[in-house]
Amino acid sequence: MLRVLLSAQASSARLSGLLLLPPVQPYCLGPNKWGDRPPGGALHAGPVQGLQRLLEQARSPGELLRWLGQNPTKVRAHHYPVALRRLGQLLGSQPRPPPVEQATLQDLSQLIIRNCPSFDIHTIHVCLHLAVLLGFPSDGPLVCALEQEQRFRLPPKPPPPLQPVLRGGLRLEAALSCPRFQRHPQHHLIRSLAEARPEELTPHVMVLLAQHLARHRLREPQLLEAIAHFLVAQEAQLNSKVVQKLVLPFGRLNYLPLEEQFMPCLERILAREAGVAPLATVNILMSLCQLRCLPFRALHFVFSPGFISHISGTPHAPIVRRYLSLLDTAVELELPGYRGPRLPRRQQVPIFPQPLITDRARCKYSHKDIVAEGLRQLLGEEKYRQDLTVPPGYCTDFLLCVSSSGAVLPVRTQDPFLPYPPRSCPYTTRDPAQRVVLMLRERWHFCRDGRVLLGSRALRERHLGLMGYQLLPLPFEELESQRGLSQLKSYLRQKLQALGLRWGPEGG
Repeated sequence: MLRVLLSAQASSARLSGLLLLPPVQPYCLGPNKWGDRPPGGALHAGPVQGLQRLLEQARSPGELLRWLGQNPTKVRAHHYPVALRRLGQLLGSQPRPPPVEQATLQDLSQLIIRNCPSFDIHTIHVCLHLAVLLGFPSDGPLVCALEQEQRFRLPPKPPPPLQPVLRGGLRLEAALSCPRFQRHPQHHLIRSLAEARPEELTPHVMVLLAQHLARHRLREPQLLEAIAHFLVAQEAQLNSKVVQKLVLPFGRLNYLPLEEQFMPCLERILAREAGVAPLATVNILMSLCQLRCLPFRALHFVFSPGFISHISGTPHAPIVRRYLSLLDTAVELELPGYRGPRLPRRQQVPIFPQPLITDRARCKYSHKDIVAEGLRQLLGEEKYRQDLTVPPGYCTDFLLCVSSSGAVLPVRTQDPFLPYPPRSCPYTTRDPAQRVVLMLRERWHFCRDGRVLLGSRALRERHLGLMGYQLLPLPFEELESQRGLSQLKSYLRQKLQALGLRWGPEGG
């Protein structure tokens, strides 16, 4: 006797998925949805609900079919998904599903096909979903009948737009907005955007593209140049809230475009919009800070007493003060020629008082714990500090204090902080000790190509170096090549000795 296709075609994963589906509720969609609610709205255990219980408790596919076939006056639309779900449970609850006669399956299919014109769209959708999970052929009569009924009930598709440019823009917008596309970027599709003319694309599409590049750390010069060209071409139509999103990937990906009008265009937009959207203005300046392209005129405005007073009473005041503190640090360290107003000392706050969000989110993938254990065994716990925040608010991975002769000193006997602002002549200090900062360069600290540091990481290392800290980078390629703690200790020993550092009995 020929056995039903279910046991052969429906995989164990499909059947186990059926077991996880919630029971079908006949009254879940409101009054009269299934035609079974009695007058007055009261529910009672009548013949219809009794049949549902019999279907849910059926012990074999044949019994399911008998209950449906022997009670034609009591069968309602919602009983068919109940029967299909119970069939999946019967087949999926045992390691070896019992054989089912083909006639039984054909009779059940014919019952559903004969009655599906009376189903509503929800019942059709549920039956179709269950039929596919059970392994009914996609070109079989049951699935085809359900799909046909589903198409009849769907609203007609709107006519396609007449403008081909608009159609292309909408298609790109839909692709960039799709969660699956955002998780699994299709590089060949987004690269094709670079070939489009600026007038063919909308600001919303370009913002989605910019956010996509920044989120996935894709340092694609052709696409970034396309965004820069779009910004310049559409300058008059863009406000600062849109511009802040368009310039975000340039700072994050540490990429200064070749477009000659990029900076002049941004300076004009900042001059025009600075007083309209304070947070957007500061966000634009943060991106330019990472690129070392801060315009003096915009700095004059955001450090003015009027601007600082204006943002103090706004909901985003804490984040703006932090960004202004970072901009003030950049002015102190990188713009010796700036002579305009500065952020008052009482308004300054720590820039990054704790490890960045990306490091906290990926801590289980980080090398920090094993490097800390290697330093503990190599130097001793008293000779390094982990996750220490130094003025004006940069978090360091590991900090060592080193004497002028190269001996690693106990941190508790030294002030681990260098003065900020840095002294103009470091030789006037009485403290000859150097501060060495070991910088973990994890894989996610780089753009996707793995060669260029992200803008925020490059900015931190640049500022720590300008403040007088000696940096010792630990690249992820080198850390990943170490096999075990023993090899890592040897690696750290070589790194520290290459700087002339000594420790242990001979090092003091």
